[in-house]
Amino acid sequence: MNDVVLTGDRPTGPLHLGHYFGSLANRVMLQDKYPMYVLIADYQVITDRDLPGEIQRHTTGLLLDYLAVGIDPAKATVFRHSAIPELNQLLLPFLSLVSVAELRRNPTVKDEIAHSSQAVVSGLMFTYPVHQAADILFCKGTLVPVGKDQLPHVEVTRTVARRFNERYGPVFPLPEALMGEQPVLKGLDGGKMSKSRGNAIALSATEDETAALIRKARTDSERLITFDEERRPEVANLLTLAGLCLGRSPRELADEIGDGGAAQLKRVATEAVNEFLRPIRRRRAEYTEADARQILAEGNVKARERAVRTLDEVQAAMGF
Repeated sequence: MNDVVLTGDRPTGPLHLGHYFGSLANRVMLQDKYPMYVLIADYQVITDRDLPGEIQRHTTGLLLDYLAVGIDPAKATVFRHSAIPELNQLLLPFLSLVSVAELRRNPTVKDEIAHSSQAVVSGLMFTYPVHQAADILFCKGTLVPVGKDQLPHVEVTRTVARRFNERYGPVFPLPEALMGEQPVLKGLDGGKMSKSRGNAIALSATEDETAALIRKARTDSERLITFDEERRPEVANLLTLAGLCLGRSPRELADEIGDGGAAQLKRVATEAVNEFLRPIRRRRAEYTEADARQILAEGNVKARERAVRTLDEVQAAMGF
């Protein structure tokens, strides 16, 4: 069986540098090697919030972010979950293959519950790893570019695929997770970089917005800049961010900055990030919202054709 890549994001706001180094850069490389499906997981937005928010605007913005970093619709099929009803039909038999206890133990689910904006956690919060299994397996996905925090979901998918095959016959491959260059990039407040936590540099940020965000980043009172992830995590994080954008070692950057202090560190980081984002900003400006909607409509058709074939296989294997 040939490898197929499945990847994607929830449309809850702009993608940021953590997404880029954690997964997006990997996706751009992989689209030249394998068939790729890129999911805009709009239904999954309501797993941890009561309302989906500006779902249409965020969906368009997410696709523009994909195009800006180099996802090519001629190579990758970009689609939205809500346009593929067969994904939800796959969810039901898949849920029968996992226990409640297994879903409760999922560490990513626990973390999402801790940061949920809902007063009461919905049933979707526990089942969305299985929803993601349907997203991966509908196209017989074998390679899944993810950040470190998503690894447990790939394990759930492997469990679902293995148990389905054992119970009904061989239908699904067992997917493998692919880690990016920097699986967890911390935010400007020292915590995990996240859209929902307001500590991220968006890929769509302007030069002035980027500079303002980095100026507010946490550092410490020591003037000599050193790279020490345990003792000086905030300083180390800015050095890591600048190093990733420049393709250089953070220790080398620390040695160059020396006793320039936090002000010089932030100048270096700002210049590095803005230089890195310039070609991304240029590519984004080449597309209109109408272009994005057309690309998504075409991708939805391709993805649904694939989903129908897989659902037919599943129902035949189960005897329906």
